[in-house]
Amino acid sequence: MGAKVSRTDFEWVYTEEPHSSRRKMILEKYPEIKQLFGHDPNFKWVVMGLVVVQLVALPFIHQLSWPLLLVTAYCFGGFVNHALMVALHEIAHNFAFGHARPLANRLFGMVANLPLGLPASITFKKYHMEHHKYQGVDDMDPDLPTVWEARLFTGTLGKLAWLALLPVLYTVRPLLVRPMALERLELLNIVVQMAFNACVVQLFGWKAVWYLILGTLLSMGWHPLAGHFISEHYMFKKGVETYSYYGVANYITFNLGYHMEHHDFPAIPGSRLPELKRIASEFYDELPHHRSYLVAMYQFVTDPALGPAARVIRRQQPHHN
Repeated sequence: MGAKVSRTDFEWVYTEEPHSSRRKMILEKYPEIKQLFGHDPNFKWVVMGLVVVQLVALPFIHQLSWPLLLVTAYCFGGFVNHALMVALHEIAHNFAFGHARPLANRLFGMVANLPLGLPASITFKKYHMEHHKYQGVDDMDPDLPTVWEARLFTGTLGKLAWLALLPVLYTVRPLLVRPMALERLELLNIVVQMAFNACVVQLFGWKAVWYLILGTLLSMGWHPLAGHFISEHYMFKKGVETYSYYGVANYITFNLGYHMEHHDFPAIPGSRLPELKRIASEFYDELPHHRSYLVAMYQFVTDPALGPAARVIRRQQPHHN
């Protein structure tokens, strides 16, 4: 697809992922960084505010025509729901109530999940922890594109199609590449979400449920906030496998853009990652990074050196902490 064929081979390396060694060096120089570890007491209130925003919007959705509903779901609901998806990421790291209260975090994740319309919280945590544990490891890291994605979606048009399909690929890929048994909390997540959706239909009609679901799906493809799917781990510079983003979207995505910092210190909540970067600035300031998600997406689509195959992959097991 497209005039210029993008790379179809992954970047194979035989080194461990870089985050463990950099974390060790940073802690040796700045042991006070450990004070940033732990949950963020204010985080849960921000998340509840986002949930309430979507609940308040629901009574008005039935008045919208379908074209206007799509626009609203993309331009408003998409931003709120994408922020909630990022909140699920924070909750997966126990930043709502801390590591001492894992069940409270899981249950709160189901609450944050409600406006998304689709059950995701518990399953996301399970696979996201694998991403941290096995970053870049072939057949282990669920975030890695498959070989058929790399070979099929090449050229400008192919990569545009791949971006449009990201909601499906991001959801289905882990289940196919690294299937895991369904957990009880996953079943509860599904039941709670279905019950919530049924209540929304009863109270506000089917358009309200579609507004929530479309807001989720539309925000994962051709959407400004979806740029983080591209900016985080696709190889914009040869051999570099993780990138941070320092732009305005961090204000509504719990500093998810501080992705290098996050992988170095997954025990630090997003609200404190800028402080980590300030303290250990000499470790981060000169690293390749992004300033715009939209620019990153444009480069990804137009540059033949980029594409689903532009990922660093290793066969050896990474160092576990």
